[in-house]
Amino acid sequence: MSTQNPHSPLLSTEELKNSLTALPDWEVLPDGQSIQKEYPFKNYYETMAFVNAVAWIAHQKDHHPDMEVGYKTCTVTYSTHSAGGITAKDIESASRIEDL
Repeated sequence: MSTQNPHSPLLSTEELKNSLTALPDWEVLPDGQSIQKEYPFKNYYETMAFVNAVAWIAHQKDHHPDMEVGYKTCTVTYSTHSAGGITAKDIESASRIEDL
């Protein structure tokens, strides 16, 4: 039985490469199934404001990233688990974060 969701097809290598050109500093993780970016901040307050903004975007899109939160950093990782890798939903969500 395939784990791929027909509503969220995986991006091809070429589609992913083209999509990432518009997302500065986002990278594909070595497993090839996730994209990730680390965001630096001046202080904890700014970090938490960013985390809350990402949570709002995730709620609106019903697509939730993994986030690792530190005092002055937040690392955001997207993958479409139901599809088993990176889909347009991940790219769209990362793009929304870039607009913050």
